[in-house]
Amino acid sequence: MDAVAVSISAGMARGRATWGESLRMAATFGFFQALMPAIGFAGGALFRDAIAAYDHWVAFALMGLVGGHMILESFSTEEDKPRADRFGWKSLALLGLATSVDALAVGLTLSLLEAPVAVSVAVIGGVTFALCLPAVHMGARLGSRLAHRAEFVGGLVLIAIGTNILIQHLSGAA
Repeated sequence: MDAVAVSISAGMARGRATWGESLRMAATFGFFQALMPAIGFAGGALFRDAIAAYDHWVAFALMGLVGGHMILESFSTEEDKPRADRFGWKSLALLGLATSVDALAVGLTLSLLEAPVAVSVAVIGGVTFALCLPAVHMGARLGSRLAHRAEFVGGLVLIAIGTNILIQHLSGAA
């Protein structure tokens, strides 16, 4: 949702982006959103056995923190965000990194749940690409309110996922 919100706001700021610019933005965000969980998964695999007894609490806390951060960011105004050409390669790399740092926590969670990393990373990257590509063009048409809503809803979804993980483990369903 961070990447989609940035794509929407980039479209709003640009007014009319080319499909090439949209492809660059979507590919960059898809790449970073796939890379970070892979890195988090690798790091989590190193100490999975040491935290297996309370992994559900770790997943709940990480998802809650990331989701809460997204919700807080949804209330920030455009003046709070830096103004730059969001379609230049340097800006795209920085935006890709910034919007995907929280995905490290997702990767750690995937390792705790022993989820299939290759499939998870491919889905995360593919979905990010598919959502960001049209988001740039929709941004000019939909106005600034949607970017904040998307980030807010994304935060709520992450908190709900973390809560579900906790409930399943505490109830013995997982």
